[in-house]
Amino acid sequence: MTATAGSRALAQRRIDLIERLAQAAQARAHVGLGRRLRVRQAGLGTRIVFDGRELLNFASNDYLGLAAHPAVIAALIEGARRDGVGAGAAHLLGGHRAIHEQLDEALAAWTGRARALSFSSGWLANLGALTALLEPGDLCLQDQLNHACLLDGARLAGATLKRYRHGDLDRLARLLDAEPERPALIASDGVFSMDGDRAPLVEIANLATARGASLMVDDAHGIGVLGPRGAGSVAAAGLGTTQVPVLMATFGKALGTSGAFVAGSAALIDGLTNFARSFVYSTALAPPLAHATLAAIRVAQVEAWRREQLARLTRHFRRGAQARGLALAGDADGPIQPLIVGAADAALTLARALADAGFYVPAIRPPTVRPGSARLRVTLSALHRESEVEALLDALARHWPQVTDAN
Repeated sequence: MTATAGSRALAQRRIDLIERLAQAAQARAHVGLGRRLRVRQAGLGTRIVFDGRELLNFASNDYLGLAAHPAVIAALIEGARRDGVGAGAAHLLGGHRAIHEQLDEALAAWTGRARALSFSSGWLANLGALTALLEPGDLCLQDQLNHACLLDGARLAGATLKRYRHGDLDRLARLLDAEPERPALIASDGVFSMDGDRAPLVEIANLATARGASLMVDDAHGIGVLGPRGAGSVAAAGLGTTQVPVLMATFGKALGTSGAFVAGSAALIDGLTNFARSFVYSTALAPPLAHATLAAIRVAQVEAWRREQLARLTRHFRRGAQARGLALAGDADGPIQPLIVGAADAALTLARALADAGFYVPAIRPPTVRPGSARLRVTLSALHRESEVEALLDALARHWPQVTDAN
């Protein structure tokens, strides 16, 4: 056999990666779990338009309604005029502008930390922090319901990742006690993105302190919504830098923009500036977004009525759901309100029925959530009216028996 023929034979035996990926996507679609993009044609605030049809949007993370706030939009436009659309370079190569410095200082002051560092996305912030902090052989302990980027960050760092059952502090303590000499980091969501409940941060912080572990909190869904002046779930729990030395949060939820930050001590931020690869080797956050985010922080701090309205709507939704016999998950007291349906096809059926009634509440299915826990993830905004929440509850009550009977 010639060398060329041998190469062809080897190539024929080797798996085609694109074909394997396509087969995996087809297999997922075959069981009704395929994903596809839908083009959002229009819609601001609480309205969204798909296929020419306007729906009342109960699926947005724009909790405070800041994405279209006039002051935020004006800051974005002025920022583009002043600093251009893109940063033009990584932070360390000339991309770090005065607005980035101002934003980082405001974030540090808001969260009660010495310093803060902005990233281009929440995913990059968590990957950067975890890979800088952890080394191969270190121990990283995480709640089973943590966001995927926390899990990926620990794996990328080469740490030993161990997950404890959701909220199971006894199991967390046993995992720490089993390896008392290994460097350990506990990483947890502050507010869990699919169940909407809060982590028991005080108890976790006490465990970390007692066992000599460090604690990192991802507060993507708590910042802006919880705590004094919206400083987040860590502030709401009364915890500072000593108890929670690593705080991460995003701009793309309650602040209505895009990007993220990590806040903590000067030593932490200096370390991330040197060793967080997703910071060092990424183009800096677009300056207009930094301007808009700074404006959004100021609005979130000053306009407390937005958090108060959000809390009122949450209480109204929970009372109404319970009165109608709808299956709420857990004890979520924030804008994320999951209704557990069970089967994935039943969740899709309910989501389509709601769309026909004028409401956008997409189904959340495996593998995003565990098998048998498909749900509708209702998210509330300060811009919703009580009458709109009541109308959604009535629509859910009308269609709920159809899917529960099918299950």
